[in-house]
Amino acid sequence: MHMKLFPRHLYIHWPFCHSKCAFCDFVAFQNHEEFQEAYLQALCREITTYCADYQAQDRTVSTIFIGGGTPSLCPLEAFKQIFKTLRQACDVSLLHECSIEANPSDITQERLAVWCECGVNRLSIGVQCLDDTVLRTLNRTQRVSDVERALTLAPRYFDNLSVDLILGLPGITEQAWQQTIAQVVTWPIKHLSVYFLMLHEKTPLAFARDKGLVQLMEEPALVDLYTWTVHELERHGFIQYEISNFSKPGYESVHNRTYWDRKSYRGFGVGAASFDGITRQVTTNNLTAYLTARHGVIPQSSEVLTEQQVFLEHLMLGLRQKKGLDLQGMVYFLNDCQKTEFNSKITDLIAAGLMEEYHGGVRLTLKGMVVENEVVVWLTSW
Repeated sequence: MHMKLFPRHLYIHWPFCHSKCAFCDFVAFQNHEEFQEAYLQALCREITTYCADYQAQDRTVSTIFIGGGTPSLCPLEAFKQIFKTLRQACDVSLLHECSIEANPSDITQERLAVWCECGVNRLSIGVQCLDDTVLRTLNRTQRVSDVERALTLAPRYFDNLSVDLILGLPGITEQAWQQTIAQVVTWPIKHLSVYFLMLHEKTPLAFARDKGLVQLMEEPALVDLYTWTVHELERHGFIQYEISNFSKPGYESVHNRTYWDRKSYRGFGVGAASFDGITRQVTTNNLTAYLTARHGVIPQSSEVLTEQQVFLEHLMLGLRQKKGLDLQGMVYFLNDCQKTEFNSKITDLIAAGLMEEYHGGVRLTLKGMVVENEVVVWLTSW
């Protein structure tokens, strides 16, 4: 029997936004501020109820990640209440990493001081690009001047600063991107995430593409620019450790590594995901259902992973990381016929320059990282 252990890694979802970005596919609500107080109560109730089930266990938490939505908009009294609840429900005295996502325009001295005082020690700033026209098109609330101001204020409170950028945004030329990277490497940051633009259906940006209103970068140009970016960042001391993530030595995101290494974590809040090593759960993304849940019984979907799903996750998450994939661990899931085909495909990928042998296993090359999804689909089509 699988004994459930208290997870060392917690995710807290604050789903409210001033405005929803044109590319956003997350559970986020704009103009719903009147629900914030009720949401705070429901969130604290969920944390308390969940942790009470583990009273007989060590409830030491190693990492916390506060995401959204826009958690930097969480009213400060509400933020203090969330952390008071956490301190009462579990042991956060040995917290290794506690991150909050922030929009540059929300960063003020008062907010920074309260976050710091509550125990946050890592700030992740959503920069995305350094072009006011493109930011407006994306429905982002910030301007470049907000980024500059945030990067002046934040280092007074946080040593561990991270910024997010998006590669392949319509309206950002190759030259503009290179100028952005040249600027970013001079900032007082320890970590950088460079995400490929993902177009999710039914988002404003996807509609604009379908109508021919925006032009997206072609794949060969994207491969070249991504390769240039990785080399340029490494030249300035930002070492790549995952497809989209780079850090100064010792500043990799411990919390995000939890996801990629398939460790247990618990998500709190509307739309939050959890994993205990065997089962994946996702809390309802219906705000009303979350707020009106009785006796702490919140609607969730739950799925016990099949062996095939476990294999797929190991493959997908392993290939995302620079340390690569242990092939011995992978072929354990396959029958003889599948093993032969899998190994043959690995050989083909190496020959095509999409993969390389590394430390007794394999990993994607930079060219392969751009098309990781396609590589995974091909490797798993029997």
